[in-house]
This record gives sequence, C-alpha cells and structure tokens, in this order.
Amino acid sequence: MSSSLGSIFRIHTFGESHGPAVGVVIDGCPPRLPITSEEIQIDLNRRRPGQSSLVTQRDEKDAVEILSGWKDGFTLGTPMALLVRNQDHISGAYDHLKDVYRPSHADFTTDQKYGIRAHEGGGRSSARETIGRVAAGAVARKLLSMSAGMEILAWVHQIHQISGSYEIEKVTLDDVESSPTRCPDPSAATKMTKAIEKARKNGDSLGGIVQCRVSNVPTGLGDPVFSKLEAELAKGMMSLPASKGFDIGSGFASIEMTGSEHNDAFVLDQSGNVTTASNYSGGIQGGITNGSNISFRVAFKPTATISSSQKTVNTSGEEIELEAKGRHDPCVLPRAVPMVEAMGCLILADALLRQSAVNYL
Repeated sequence: MSSSLGSIFRIHTFGESHGPAVGVVIDGCPPRLPITSEEIQIDLNRRRPGQSSLVTQRDEKDAVEILSGWKDGFTLGTPMALLVRNQDHISGAYDHLKDVYRPSHADFTTDQKYGIRAHEGGGRSSARETIGRVAAGAVARKLLSMSAGMEILAWVHQIHQISGSYEIEKVTLDDVESSPTRCPDPSAATKMTKAIEKARKNGDSLGGIVQCRVSNVPTGLGDPVFSKLEAELAKGMMSLPASKGFDIGSGFASIEMTGSEHNDAFVLDQSGNVTTASNYSGGIQGGITNGSNISFRVAFKPTATISSSQKTVNTSGEEIELEAKGRHDPCVLPRAVPMVEAMGCLILADALLRQSAVNYL
C-alpha cells in the first residue's frame, strides 16, 4: 500500500482512524526553515472535528508533536516526523459494522484487495488520515511563503444546490472564516447552514465544491508532459477522501466557448512584465505556470455515512438493512477546505524545489 507523495518534498502518512495515533514523515524539506508547532496547529485546528455544529462531534484536540527533523524552531533538513494522538475514538460504535459493507465506502474494495481491514472508522480510508497531509501542508505553506511569497486560500463555493457569489481575487481568509460553512458569501453561507442542518436532521448528507486560489505564483513551475502542474494538482486533490471531480481555470465551462473567447492574450503590465489579459487557463499553460494566479475547484460527494436505513450486504453475502451509528459529518465541505489548501501546498512545494534544481546554474 503506497502512502507517499512527492519527488523532492516527499511525505509519507501513517495511522488508522481508531489506532493510537496518525501522522506524517516529511523527507526533503530544506534545512533552516523557521516553523513552530503553533504554526502547524493553526491548520490542524481548521481541519479538526467538533469545531462547529455542522461537522462531526468527535472531540479531538489534534495536538501536533514534532518528533524529529526540528530544533529550536528550525528544520534540520533531516526527516521530519509529526504525530497526532487519537484520544476520542469510540471503537465500540463500529462493532455492528465489522462484517458489513457500508454503501459507497472502501469496506468492500479494501476487503477484496487485501483480505483484511480496520473496520473501526474506516481505518486508512477515514478522513482522519488527512491529519498528516494538513500538518505537512503547514510546513510546505511556510516554505512557499518564505521562498516565493506564494499564498494559498480555499473556501466553500457550493453546497448541494446553493452557490456563493463573490470576486475570486478579492476573497480573504477573514471572509472564509466568518462562517462555519467557510463560504465567503454571507447570504449563501446562511442558506448552506440551514441546508446542512436539515440534511443532518433527516439522516442524510450533502456534497459541494471547494474553490482554491494560489497567489504570487512564479513562472516556470511544472513540466510539459506527464508532470504537468495541473496533472499533479489533480492527482493530489483526487486523492482526498470523498473527492469526485477537479477542474482548473475555465474547466468544463470552456467547452461552451470559442478559441477566440477562451485564449488568454499576452499583454505587458505597468512594469513592462508579460502577463495575460484573462485567466481562463487558471495560471497554467502547457503544464507550466505563467505567473498568473492559479485557480481550481474540487468537487466532493455527499458524505457516505448517513443515519438513514440503507440496503447493503455483509461479508457472508447476505442482504441486510443498515442504519449507521457513530459521529459523522453531514457535509465534508467545511473541513475539506484546509485539506485542499494542504494538498495544494504540498504539490507546489515539490514543484518549487524541482524548479530550483533545474535552475541551479
């Protein structure tokens, strides 16, 4: 089973949802990068459960411990191990699922592939695995900020049939964090809150779209063939639990445009630098960044675990009715926001270091 990502800035996540701990080992982080556990904790707090009534009430503090690769506030350049201990897992709540395949979960496919699985909370298939990604993403975020001034911000654009209205380039972190939904449009956020609460009450769940913007992007990141930057971003985003779609720039809307409408004309800005008059490319052309902001979206399905009765089968091949128990998100979107940011940071940090190797002379 592969749990690794990256070529230079590499991560390896570990741990199960209801095991003793989860975490990540970062290999390839440059030395002397100033980073504190408090900075990492900021992103983990945005991901953690129990932060509002709209998400699962599993009460985890998700306190990070830096075990190696760090001294006196600076990275050493050696492997950096980050650990978060599981404290509020109630494994007994999953006893009724030991021999049951939950609809749209990884239970059946994991059993078919490995012949064994950790049924409590989904094991490695749980969104709790993303703690390692978010912790490593915080380190990558600091590297991107200090090395290139890059900033990554994501937010909830749509939940079910409710979409936000705003100017992508003007959204701020304060706008995003002003609502538990993490939608920067106050009116849409209110409607989203009511929709999520209604879904929870009805024993159902909702999906939606996360929008992400990367600012201050240098030119030249990414490769022209198999490691196109949009391909790397797509791989990272589609590896997130519950993700079902990815598009960048104009995305699927481009099919309704002509070439003359869609092409990003090159112009000179006030300083004489080459830029584009539009950004339908989403900041990437030919797999390589052109210096414009990167703009992409990730679609997430409705949470698979719902409390309503569903038809399924057990490991003995018998058809049964399942009513899931336990604490679950009626909508993953609010907590998916820091996960999307983390994956963006990890992909871009690796691309930045790869480009540094190309331009070392």
